Amino acid sequence: MNMLSDISLAPIIQPIVGSAADLEHLGDQIAELSAHLDAAGARLLDLIREFDARGGWNTGFVSCAAWLTWRVGLDRGAARERVRVARALGTLPLLAQALARGELSYSKVRALTRIATPETEERLLRVGTAGTAEHVERIVRGWRRVDRQAEARETARRHASRALHVYQDGDGMVVVRGRLDQEVGAVLLQALAAARETLHQRSRATHPGTGPADVSEETPTMSQQHADALALIAEAALHHGMDPGTTGERYQVVVHVDAAFLADPDAPGESVLEDGTHVPAETSRRLACDASRVVMRHDADGRVTEVGARTRTIPPALRLALQHRDRGCRFPGCGVRFSQGHHIRHWAHGGPTTLSNLALLCRRHHRAVHEEGYGVERPPDGELRFRRPDGRILPESPPPAAVPADPVEALRAQHDAQHLRIHARTAMPGWLGERLDVGWAIDVLHPLAASGRTEVETHVSKGGAP
Repeated sequence: MNMLSDISLAPIIQPIVGSAADLEHLGDQIAELSAHLDAAGARLLDLIREFDARGGWNTGFVSCAAWLTWRVGLDRGAARERVRVARALGTLPLLAQALARGELSYSKVRALTRIATPETEERLLRVGTAGTAEHVERIVRGWRRVDRQAEARETARRHASRALHVYQDGDGMVVVRGRLDQEVGAVLLQALAAARETLHQRSRATHPGTGPADVSEETPTMSQQHADALALIAEAALHHGMDPGTTGERYQVVVHVDAAFLADPDAPGESVLEDGTHVPAETSRRLACDASRVVMRHDADGRVTEVGARTRTIPPALRLALQHRDRGCRFPGCGVRFSQGHHIRHWAHGGPTTLSNLALLCRRHHRAVHEEGYGVERPPDGELRFRRPDGRILPESPPPAAVPADPVEALRAQHDAQHLRIHARTAMPGWLGERLDVGWAIDVLHPLAASGRTEVETHVSKGGAP
């Protein structure tokens, strides 16, 4: 029994046993090939950045990361991180060049791009070349801690400086001057814009004959329009008792569409929002795919004669079954969980509201199918098939890219042609084994930390957990 065990294990053990020189050579090969892969990864990031900037992914996909997930097979998180790093390196040439030469690993560059700016990348490059990946991660955590503390202090300072001064001037006019938080300011600007538009529409209704040719020196300036708009906002707030309304009331969108127009955009009829704004037929069909529906009948003069009960286009029980089956958006490469029900053959065209005629699509891809020319069908085999606007099939999984017979040798040849001199020590850090003092390093490196360490950094420098 022991003899059989020795014989069976010998072929496994034998390749592992070798001279120290052989093992060192094997380690050098690993280090050199890793540097080659990092250099090739820099080129990949360049291509991703250009593809992203030129919108090559905008063929039905919600982002460049979503396209990478579909086309290359990357995990969603990894795809988003590749795009983030690619974008960051576009403004960080020193880090990009170090990666392209194989001197920095992708792991180090990924960490450094979380904090690097054009002003700090030179000093952070020295951190990357001197330390290990663990050192870099610890420096980045300490750096971000200082950033968060500085940001929190600045946010608190700005918030404390908020103010609104309202006082009466000598001539009786009321003067308003102030500073608002960003989000409050954004709300105010939207309210002013809405009030200006309301006043403009009232003016046109009062003087229907006026137009661009009638503009005179009496036309209010933008500052005067803002003053009038603020008055309208104040009046409206007092009139409604300071109640902004429930969320459902504020965000509900109502579309009035004739049944004939819903089925055929060439048929007579209308498709409008509550305020009379025209809505394209395909937009109406998309909204009607999965919405509450109220049927109203009108007489010849347009008066409402009958109002039906509100019903769901897709009943709750059927929606549960649809969500259980599809689990999310069915568009290739998507999978977003929060999705809308889509009638493959629209109910306005006679399509049944059944599980076989439904598919989940996220808001972005539901719009793509209705308004952007993408098609979806369910052939007899039961599998969904998506088509691009030009009619080509959009496969669930694209075919794999062609790979040379010896990809390692092809990579070496490509780098030789680029005059890259990559060897086993190209990416080796300059660390000599000394203990890393994160607090001291942040004090030296971070522009905002020169005045002294924080309590947390001091704890780290004394050996606490980073």
